[in-house]
Amino acid sequence: MKIIIAAGTGFLGKNLEKYFSEKGHQIYILTRNPKRENEIFWSAKTSGGWKNLLENSDVLINLTGKSVDCRYTEKNKKEIYDSRIESTKVLQQAIDQCINKPKVWLNASSATIYIHSETHLNTEENGIIGDDFSMNICKSWEKEFFKVKTENVRKVALRTSIVLGNNGGAFPKLKTITKLGLGGKQGRGNQNVSWIHIDDFCRAIEYIINNENIVGEINITAPNPLSNKEFMRKLRKEIKIPFGLNAPVWQLEIASIFLKTETELILKSRNVYPEKLIQNDFQFQFSTIEKAFRSLV
Repeated sequence: MKIIIAAGTGFLGKNLEKYFSEKGHQIYILTRNPKRENEIFWSAKTSGGWKNLLENSDVLINLTGKSVDCRYTEKNKKEIYDSRIESTKVLQQAIDQCINKPKVWLNASSATIYIHSETHLNTEENGIIGDDFSMNICKSWEKEFFKVKTENVRKVALRTSIVLGNNGGAFPKLKTITKLGLGGKQGRGNQNVSWIHIDDFCRAIEYIINNENIVGEINITAPNPLSNKEFMRKLRKEIKIPFGLNAPVWQLEIASIFLKTETELILKSRNVYPEKLIQNDFQFQFSTIEKAFRSLV
């Protein structure tokens, strides 16, 4: 297959490239800083020579979007919004001009689209979508993506949860603070953590590509979310650290200012279930957090 990954130089993109390359697929990366032969410049805002790559391609995966791991200043909010909407819009324009369009287009979204929930399990069918900055970003993102129905192009929005891997993302930081004895619960510890192992993430993407029944929004998350308190306890157990200092909300609020981030990333309860993947018989290799931690630690 010929696979195009937009903004494919980050944690998820690098792992997807490795996964599909090892299976013999032809991978091209759209990036602002091309360095390798298979990397092509794109601004994520305007059309350019990169659009020719989409011709006769099999798969387009768009992972573009400014990281939300920042302070929500007005400037950063605008960049978070614009980077997602503009990249999706310009890719649609390029696809519209293709004679032989990509067969499937997977566009990043986020499990953050659902409300803070400690009890309600959010599936694609019954998930409750609320109204705040983060949820509205996701809603606008998906609205832009699905606005145009393109004949013979199957569209899937990836509502991805926290992806656990050793070569990027949140997990290396969590491992470090746990080893330092700071791996207790964050806040009350009741907030749910929806997660997926990086290997299952890559396998799920491949499964979606190969399964023509999967269309629309899909939750990319393992089937067993758990509380922050349990998540950290099980991580301490796997690393063999007997204790972990808790971090109350006030402490996290102060720390987030110095770390230039937002407490929402830690304190929001993401209680999400991958109903579409389960219904389509996807088999998770890491269905429980114990299996995931054992693999990664």
